[in-house]
Amino acid sequence: MPPRTHPTRPLVLPGALLLTTALLAASLTGCSALSPFNTCDDTATRVKELRSQPILESVPEGATVPKDLASVHAGCLDDSGDAWLYVERIYAFPGSRQKVVDFYRTTAKADGWRLQSAPPGLSSPETTAGLCFTKGGDGDALLLTVQFTNARQLKFERDYEAGPEFDSGSGFEMEVGSETDGAETGCFD
Repeated sequence: MPPRTHPTRPLVLPGALLLTTALLAASLTGCSALSPFNTCDDTATRVKELRSQPILESVPEGATVPKDLASVHAGCLDDSGDAWLYVERIYAFPGSRQKVVDFYRTTAKADGWRLQSAPPGLSSPETTAGLCFTKGGDGDALLLTVQFTNARQLKFERDYEAGPEFDSGSGFEMEVGSETDGAETGCFD
């Protein structure tokens, strides 16, 4: 019996098909070994820079840090395909939402933040939607959001039982965020 002249041929086509299918599936799901996206690797220094933003400590008079939420929550998320760095604080506030809006419009502007307006189709009152600011440029760009919350939302979103500090008003969350490489990003991208 003559020797086989193409001993690997039966494996080449199925192997190529398997590799092609795996690469296609990976690219469709956003999970690829050759990902163009940023990850959370080596981002501790950048997160530390975000934590040092003075705006995180600037609050309207009467704002308090709720019990058990005193620490600044910071980290990196990369579950959506591209990593996002963030530092957030939650405050209870007995005053009106308009006072919070007015405070941050003035305070953030004084700290170099630029208020961004929602596109016409997405606009809603600031006392409902909150505020969004940007700072810096490509390579050191930051995003600041101020959003309103209440005891019911905190229970749903964080499984946090709000105390009496939320009885006379609501509260707000502040987040300073950034792409891992400081690339410019907008509030409504």
